[in-house]
Order: sequence, then C-alpha cells, then structure tokens
Amino acid sequence: MKWITREHPKIDRIACPWLIRRFIDPEAEIIFVPFDRVIPMSEELKAIPFDLPDIEYTHYDNQCTFDYFIKKHQLKDAALDRIAAIVRGADTDRHDFAPQAAGLEAIFSGLAYNIKDDYQLLELGITIYDGLYSWAKHLHQLKHTQGSPVEQMLLEVYNKYLKDRSKKAPAWTKELKEIIQDQLDTNLTLSLQQVSDELEINPAYLSREFSKYFDNLSFGDYIRKLRIDKAKNLMDTTAYSLTEIAYLTGFSDQSHFTRIFKKQTGQNPSVYKKAAKK
Repeated sequence: MKWITREHPKIDRIACPWLIRRFIDPEAEIIFVPFDRVIPMSEELKAIPFDLPDIEYTHYDNQCTFDYFIKKHQLKDAALDRIAAIVRGADTDRHDFAPQAAGLEAIFSGLAYNIKDDYQLLELGITIYDGLYSWAKHLHQLKHTQGSPVEQMLLEVYNKYLKDRSKKAPAWTKELKEIIQDQLDTNLTLSLQQVSDELEINPAYLSREFSKYFDNLSFGDYIRKLRIDKAKNLMDTTAYSLTEIAYLTGFSDQSHFTRIFKKQTGQNPSVYKKAAKK
C-alpha cells in the first residue's frame, strides 16, 4: 500500500510512517511530495494521503495525525500511548504533554536541518522511533537519577495526603491519587494544568480548593515547600554541595534555590547547612 504526505518531514510525518510500517502495513511505501501535489499525486498513484488539512488522516482538536492513526486502527498498546503524548507535545509545541517532547523536537529539528533527503531522514527516524518504542515498552519505569525530586515530591503528597484520605474528601482527591501514582510509574512531571485536564475540573476551582487539603498552600507553594523540605533533608544527611542540592531538588540554579529557601525558612541555605553539620 502507498501512503503520501508533504515533503520535508520532521516529527509527525516521521512518526506516522514508523507507526504504519511497524503496526499497520509492514510493506508500506511512503511518498513525500510538495504540499500542492499531495492530493493530485494520491489520486494518480492510488496512495492514501496523511497529515494535511481536510483529509481523514490529519489533526483533530489538540491531537496530531499520529493520534488519529492509533485511534483509526484501534492500536491498543500502552507504549504507543506514551509515544503519542511525546509526539503530540513535540508536533504541537505543547511540551507540557510529556517532558520528553522538547527533546524529541530538538532531535528532529537538528536532523531535518542536517539531512535534506526526506527518505534518508525517514530511515534514520524509524531507527530512532524503534528505540523510543523500546523505552516506552520496557524501560519507562527506570529512573536515570535515583530518588529524583519530582518522584519524591509526588510520593510525599501521595503518602501524606491521599493514601488514607477520609471519606469526606472530594471525589477528585481520589482521582488525583491515581494521577500522581501514574506520574510516579511513568516518571512524568505534574502541573496544575495537567491535573485539571485529567480530572476535568476547572483549574481556577482546583487551585482554590487545593489549599483546603494541602496545608492551606497553593499547588505551586506546596510543591516548593516539598522541594525545600527535601533540600533540608539532603543537607542534614549528605555531603552534597548547595549547587548539587539545588539541582537534585528541581531548582533552575543555586541562586534560585537560595532565594526560595530563604523565603521559606528565613535563612540562607549556607547558614542552615553549617548549623546542620554542627
């Protein structure tokens, strides 16, 4: 079977051919042509067009063509769902969909810049997606850094507030427990917007209600508090430098860490660390 799309592929138009060949049509022939030639050539070659407006295989709402292939061909595979979130984030410039999205976009932007032959880029891209699928299938639960700050923060939230909540807690707190557990399982970051989307709750409402169940703090303030608590624990129990601790607790740099630490505790981390050593 022949499949045809626009020339100069980068993300979705590399991901879709990989998906076609690996899960839909192993003998597929992929054809790249100029935008205005896709439909005429598809009719001439009896090829199925994809990833352009006003055809079946295209973007819908905030989902990309890769998502539609999965839905259309009923591909039930958790690994493909993980890859779909990454591809969607990279292709639509929504890196909040998956933390790996920014990396995927950077890789294929660089490859597309260096490789002008669409078919050469496709073959290399298929190898890259093979590796991404292996990660999504077998390795996504492995952590590159043990005890990562995001994992520890979410685990503290889970154990302290959601594991044994009373029956009077709102229904969304139970769903939030499941979302957090999923984040732990897949090593993804968690934002208020992401929680709001998954719970289907207005983010303004969730932001307001969150404080009632989490130390009267906003979502952002609570996460920062957990980071500072983690930093204090590291200063109490390890010999890490302040720069290393800032990195391990998710701050952009030591100055940012120092500013937030002082705001939360009333003293500089260097002073706290010296006292901890004594």
